[in-house]
Amino acid sequence: MKVFTIVGARPQFVKAAAVTRAIENHNRASGGERIEEFLLHTGQHYDDMMSGVFFRELHIPEPNLHLGVGSGPQGWQTAAMLTGIEEALLREKPDWVVVYGDTNSTLAGALAAVKLHIPVAHVEAGLRSFNRRMSEEHNRVASDHLSTLLLCPTKTAVENLMREGINGAGPCRVVNVGDVMYDSVLYYSSLTEDRSDVLERLRLGRGAYGLVTIHRAENTDDPVRLKGMFDALSRIAKGGLKLVLPLHPRTRKVLESRPLSSLVTRYSSLILIDPIPYLDMLLLEKNAMVILTDSGGVQKEAYWFEVPCVTMRDETEWVETVEAGWNVIVGADSEKIVHAVESIRPGRPGGNFYGDGHAARKIVERLVSYSRIQQMDSEGKR
Repeated sequence: MKVFTIVGARPQFVKAAAVTRAIENHNRASGGERIEEFLLHTGQHYDDMMSGVFFRELHIPEPNLHLGVGSGPQGWQTAAMLTGIEEALLREKPDWVVVYGDTNSTLAGALAAVKLHIPVAHVEAGLRSFNRRMSEEHNRVASDHLSTLLLCPTKTAVENLMREGINGAGPCRVVNVGDVMYDSVLYYSSLTEDRSDVLERLRLGRGAYGLVTIHRAENTDDPVRLKGMFDALSRIAKGGLKLVLPLHPRTRKVLESRPLSSLVTRYSSLILIDPIPYLDMLLLEKNAMVILTDSGGVQKEAYWFEVPCVTMRDETEWVETVEAGWNVIVGADSEKIVHAVESIRPGRPGGNFYGDGHAARKIVERLVSYSRIQQMDSEGKR
C-alpha cells in the first residue's frame, strides 16, 4: 500500500513525524502488507527555522518531492500547490493521500486527490472555529467534505461533522483516534532536557517568564488588533514579567513596517527572538508561568504541560481547554489580556480529552483496515 503524505507548515511536520514513526513500526511488526510512504513538502513554510530544522530534529525523512512554492497571495499559492501535487499523484498513483490540519497545503492536497479519485484521509478532521473570516476555517471545512476517512482528535470534532451531515454513512468513515500532536508531545518532551539549552541561552528561570506566539493573519494584518496585543505585552513586561516572543516571519515583517517599534523595544523584559526548533519550543512551554498565543497547537500543548493559557483570538477550535478552565479567550483587547495574566492561579486541568497518546498507530491501522474493506468491496463487484 502506498501512502502519499502532504505537508507544508511546521505544525504538520510535527504531526507527520508521529505517523511516519507509526508506519515504520507497522512495517517492522507486520508480516503482511508493507506501507510505502511518499512525502511531499509544498514549501508553504520554507525558512530553515520554520521547516528544515524540524525535519532534522524530528528525524523525518527528507521529502521525496519539495515543490518550493513559498509565500504569496493565497489563491496563487494554493493553485501552485494544486498543480504540483496533481502532477506527483499522476506519477506515483498512491492508494491514499494523507493531509493534516487546515493550511492551504491541506486544501490543495485534498482537492487534487479527490479529482483523481484517490481517497483522502484527513488527520485532525472536524475542528471548527465557526469563524468564516479565517482562511483556516474554509480549508478545514472543504477538506473534511472532500475526505473519505476523517480522523478526528476529539469527541467534539466528531459531533461537528455529524451536524454537517458527515456521519460515517456510505463510503465515508469518521473515527475519533485522538490527537496526533499529543503523541508527539509525549514522545519528544522527555528529550528536551538533554537536547535543548534554550533556558540557559535566554537566561530564564523555570516558571518565571511568559511565552508568547503571534502569527495568524487575522491578528498580524489588522493594525488595531496587533496594537492592542503589543500594548498589553508592553504593560505586562513593564510589570517585570519576562516575555519571550519567537517571531514568526509574518509577524516580524509587519512589526518592521508599522510604527510599533516603541512598544516592542521599550522594555528589556520583552524578549524577541527568531523562530526556534520544536524541542526548544516544548521546553519553553513546559517551564513557562503563562502562555499567550493565537496558535491552536500551542493552546493544547499548554494544556498538556499544565501551563495556564491566554488565547489572543475571538474563538478557539479547542473548546475543551476552555471548558476545563485552563484556557481563557481574550481576543485582542489589551485590558482583557492584562487582566487574564494578572488573574492566573496555580492549579491542574481535569481530564484528558485528546486520546491516549497512540493516535498515530490508530491512524495507520485505519488506513490498512479501510483499504482491505475497499479491496473486498471491489472484488465482490467483479
